[in-house]
This record gives sequence, structure tokens and C-alpha cells, in this order.
Amino acid sequence: MLPDMQEEVPETMDNEAPEIGQGPDHVPDHGEAMRIAEALLFASAAPLSTEDLSGRLPEGADVEKILQDLTELYAMRGVNLVKVAGKWTFRTASDLSFVLARDVVEQRKLSRAAMETLAIIAYHQPVTRAEIEEIRGVATSKGTIDLLLETGWIRLRGRRKAPGRPVTYGTTPAFLEHFGLDAIEDLPGLEELKGAGFIEGRVPSDFSVPVPSDADALREDEDPLEDELLQPLDMHQTEAGEE
Repeated sequence: MLPDMQEEVPETMDNEAPEIGQGPDHVPDHGEAMRIAEALLFASAAPLSTEDLSGRLPEGADVEKILQDLTELYAMRGVNLVKVAGKWTFRTASDLSFVLARDVVEQRKLSRAAMETLAIIAYHQPVTRAEIEEIRGVATSKGTIDLLLETGWIRLRGRRKAPGRPVTYGTTPAFLEHFGLDAIEDLPGLEELKGAGFIEGRVPSDFSVPVPSDADALREDEDPLEDELLQPLDMHQTEAGEE
């Protein structure tokens, strides 16, 4: 019969290295962290911020590097990792959108008046209904503003410090997400609009496209909506100063 070998325990067992992730100076495996981030992004119904990801990834993971590597990895695939409204999400590659066109539920199409109004709000925010009408050169119906509010692409910002205290409008993160923009500053400028054919012919020397800003902070000429946000929206009341 063999000696009591089972009672002999090597001394080195007491000095085993700590498990992965336990050491204070441990650097997590980059490839594994990428896999986790990839799974989180695929499973999420909404875009994720870097803060969302860092809270779910192993401690010490380089989130920026992970997102950069995933972006490059998916650059030539059927889906791309893109940044919209400051957050990250997978989207169908733009050159393959025609393949899925028949499977997409067609949304209600916006009228030309609604598209023009939306563009003015995006570029000129914060802007009032009266200012929209001045830029368009025609009256803007209440239904047009109501429709844009229903889409979730615009919001009530505040009230202009002017007679009648008209409501000011601005865009929302949903606007950026829908149109695939990371920030409102990514809206096309004058040269891009000309290149796309939206502006034709000779352009006056003093013509310019405003630099848009969707900052949440109210401007000096705006007052907060205050308790009105807590009440059911009465568009007739909010438009009173613009009629």
C-alpha cells in the first residue's frame, strides 16, 4: 500500500496567485472585454454611453480603445458600430439599407411644411413659431408643430422674454438618433448642402448657414417653462403668444 501521499500538500499551494481580476494592478483581457462590450451593445434596445459600458465591463477595461477596435472590426460588415447622440449602437450598413427596405414599417411621412419647420428648428434653435414663419415666409399651422412634437424630435424649451412670452422650440436626442447624428453640430453646412443639391444657383455673398446648438441651458432671452411641464400640454395655451 502506498504511503499517505494524500496527506502531503505542497507548500506552494499556500502561495497561489490570486484569481484573475482580484489583483489591484490586474489589467483585464482586452479581447474578453471586447466580447462583453459587443454582447451588451447587441442586446441593448437603446444606444449605450461609455459610462453605461464602463459600469458593466471588467474593472480597468479601456472603454475608448474597445469601442475604437469594435468600430474598425465592424467597418466592412453588414452592421456597423456607430455613435449617435453621444451614445453607441449597431446599425445596418448604410450601403445595405435597400436590402431591408421592404421589411421596415413605413412611418408617417412628413409634409414639406413639416420638414421645413423641422430644419428651421434644428438650425435656429431656440426658435419661436413666429420666427419660424418669418424664416419660411408663410404661416405655420398648429398641426405642423403638434406633429413634430408627437414624433419626439422637437421639444418645448422655454418662453421668449418678449411680449406674449411665446414658446421656444429645440430638438431632442431622438432627433439625433433618427437621423444618425452624433451631435447637432454634425448637421450639414453650406458647402455640404450645395454639394447635395439642396442649394442651387448663385448664393448671395452675405448668405450663411447658422451653426446649430442644442444646449439644454436656456439662453439669456429665455424663461423656464416652470410648472407648465407638470401639466397636460395645452397647445392652444402655449401658442397663445404666437397667434
